[in-house]
Amino acid sequence: MAETGANNPSEPHDGVCWVNGQIVDASDGSVSAMDHSIVVGDGVFETLKVINGPDGPVPFALTRHLDRLRHSADGLGMEAANEDRVRAAVAEVMVGDPAAGRIRITWSSGPGPLSSGRGNGPGTLIVATSSSNVWPESGRVYMSRWTRNENGPLVGLKTTSYAENVLALAEAHRHGCTEALFTNTEG
Repeated sequence: MAETGANNPSEPHDGVCWVNGQIVDASDGSVSAMDHSIVVGDGVFETLKVINGPDGPVPFALTRHLDRLRHSADGLGMEAANEDRVRAAVAEVMVGDPAAGRIRITWSSGPGPLSSGRGNGPGTLIVATSSSNVWPESGRVYMSRWTRNENGPLVGLKTTSYAENVLALAEAHRHGCTEALFTNTEG
């Protein structure tokens, strides 16, 4: 595996990736082109900061993040990821990338058809590491021209369908801002 920033989580590096039991360099991780998280955004995720614990690096608030991952999967009507399997994968990537600053856990409904209907196979679990983001102490916020529907079925869920966020952030950057803020239909 690639050398990682001399155990410095803020030094940029690709990290490692655990995909359904296989650990590889993050740039070599792959899933099926038919995976529903790619085809229609049918998946959920959590991103965790890695902090220094008394015995070395640990994922911050892992249990709370796993609870939210389960909540999001439930909200999409997906079977939840096996928590023991996720915890084992997190432990493996931390060993594989001791300089990790962030861990992303992605759970998808697995391979399915090229349509909205789900397949019958098992879900896909991906746990990846990367360096941490160095956030500025403060920054300018851009009010997005788009609104969020506070009554929609995805409210409160962290889904892999994040295109709205990508567009809003790109728009904020074009206006010299570091973050975008959405209003809801009530303003």
